[in-house]
Amino acid sequence: MRRRWKIVTWIIGVCLALVVVLLVVIATFDWNRLKPTINARVSETIGRPFAINGDLSVRWRREERASGMESWVPWPEFVAQNISVGNPDWTGQPHFAQLDALRFRISPLPLIVHRVEIPVLYLTQPSIDLERNAQGQANWDFSFANGGAPSAWTLDLHAIGFDRGHIALNDAISKTELQITMEALQRAIPYGDIVSQQSSDAREQASKTVGASAKTALAKDAGKQENEPGRTNAVYQFAWQALGKYQGAAVDGNGKTGGVLALQQTDEPFPIQGDVHVGDTHIALVGTLTDPLHLAALDIRLWFSGSSMAKLYPLIGVTLPDTPPYATEGHLRANLKRGASHFEYDHFRGRVGGSDLEGDLAFDTGGARPKLSGTVTSQLLRFSDLAPLIGADSNSEKELRGDATPQPTDKVLPIEPFRTDRWRAMDADVTFSANKIVRDTALPIHALSTHLVMDNGVLTLNPLGFDFASGKIDSNLRLDGSTTPMKGDIKLKARHLKLKELFPKFEPMQTSFGEINGDAALNARGNSVGELMGTSTGELKLLMNDGAISKTLLETAGLNVANVVIAKLFGDKTVKINCAASDLSATNGLYQTQLFVFDTEDATIRVEGTVNFANEKLDLDVRPESKGLRILSLRSPLYVKGTLKNPDVGVQPGPLILRGGGALALGVLAAPVAALLPLVATSKGEPDNTCATVLEQMRGASKARPAPLPSKTKASTTH
Repeated sequence: MRRRWKIVTWIIGVCLALVVVLLVVIATFDWNRLKPTINARVSETIGRPFAINGDLSVRWRREERASGMESWVPWPEFVAQNISVGNPDWTGQPHFAQLDALRFRISPLPLIVHRVEIPVLYLTQPSIDLERNAQGQANWDFSFANGGAPSAWTLDLHAIGFDRGHIALNDAISKTELQITMEALQRAIPYGDIVSQQSSDAREQASKTVGASAKTALAKDAGKQENEPGRTNAVYQFAWQALGKYQGAAVDGNGKTGGVLALQQTDEPFPIQGDVHVGDTHIALVGTLTDPLHLAALDIRLWFSGSSMAKLYPLIGVTLPDTPPYATEGHLRANLKRGASHFEYDHFRGRVGGSDLEGDLAFDTGGARPKLSGTVTSQLLRFSDLAPLIGADSNSEKELRGDATPQPTDKVLPIEPFRTDRWRAMDADVTFSANKIVRDTALPIHALSTHLVMDNGVLTLNPLGFDFASGKIDSNLRLDGSTTPMKGDIKLKARHLKLKELFPKFEPMQTSFGEINGDAALNARGNSVGELMGTSTGELKLLMNDGAISKTLLETAGLNVANVVIAKLFGDKTVKINCAASDLSATNGLYQTQLFVFDTEDATIRVEGTVNFANEKLDLDVRPESKGLRILSLRSPLYVKGTLKNPDVGVQPGPLILRGGGALALGVLAAPVAALLPLVATSKGEPDNTCATVLEQMRGASKARPAPLPSKTKASTTH
């Protein structure tokens, strides 16, 4: 028995001795002997040169944060000095990355099951050069060697720690040259302090870009929980700065981050903050990034401001319209996946020119094309803020928002082309409404609502409706940007527009019961408003009854040609309009008057001729027929020549108009008059619509058989 115990004791002693010898060998082993093997194996695996140029050492110590048996077992800590990773042959720099040191600890027990578990990988003073050439080759794309059978070992990396370093980016495709530096802060800064400071700074920038009202608009409801970014107990430990160029525009940015980036733990959000200027566009953000190894969650407060929303397209890839200076603030949450990311910009609010905006938007990158969807509303939309959408703003405003297509001084119709290439880059499904539209303080236009859909370059606004002077304008617009030139179609119906509300500060109109009713159906082709109008084909009908007009009123409304004609006929007096009726046909931008007549207290005025929107030239004859001899000048015809921008209005040479001849000419108007009678039926004003009588008189001058007028009941109930 005693002999047996001696044998057992010797066996145990020998095992312990072997363990001690093994530990001594491991502890005293010169790990630098393994560098050639490690360098060769890693180089073979990543397909480019890798080298540990400095010392490679291993230290053993217990892990204080470990639990269970792992807290009793010493962990090896590997430290590799002066590491370099080479670049492919096509790059301009010799190294992809250089580090002063790489340090990490390995949990020993998981090695038994072939799992390499590293709690934190520390990078000391990393320097990284990122490069992509015009052919799309990027040095950050590694071609890992495939040994055939899958490895029995797995890597479990929990977090990455770093200190000050440098990143250079040279991207030929996006025309980007950036130098990014990172330095340790002198002291850690609490997360909440940075959130508060960035919010204040971004709103101050918004007030500089758009005006003081933007600061107030952005701060509205900012304290609500749903508007706050993600929270974390981590602190900011590093500051970064970026300088360079992007798409030819200067880039100047700075921000702060945490010190250890947790790659897997969703309960340890990483704090991020950035404040970047790209040209005159400002982007600021503050919040958290969670589980970056799987790009799972971004939760930030995000600000945009600049001279035009269209400039955001190369930065964020979202097609937005040309706008006046703007500023927005919202809560961005994102689930990031390659080729299928989902972004939500919730509870955003802001200012665009003098208008306010708020709503919720989502952007998905999956599918055939990225897609923007959501709802946007405006409590007060300034009409002039819509001008950049069609290139109708001034040349100075165009220059501010970066447009290179100045409007010719002799043209009225905008020539700025639509960016249809961007329409084809993404889809959209957005509902927009404005509770009140204002042209200026004297001319309210009421509300607007539309449903915007963009599908593979085809843009539709259906419906596109306005609450206009207690009436309604219903329309639908389709622009097919998938073809060159673009094809456009519009159908429009205006009903019950009250004249006294259309011109609320024009006193003679306040006693008016008049209305405007009209229809339009046009199709066209071209890549600008000018080209579309210059190729438009279709018809336009308009009827106005019981109104008043003057040169001053027309100047206020911006009707350049009309105010010159009225001044020639009546001077600057106010003229009562019994009925104004027009029926225009259009063929390739040439608008021909089928019927264009004004019946006033003093005369019946007929306009004949053409308006050519292709070259903006006018060729019209204005033939007044005086009612008595009160205004002798009305017995002479006028001509309207020149252009929309510079009309030439004068007296026709030749004899005076014969009253009988004018009356006889009305006999050819039966067809266009009949075409306008349905617009009379839509009127529901009191007293009875005087246009019914005027049009019937015109049609009665013809030998054509007159059609019956709509009954009073129908006229008062039809809409």
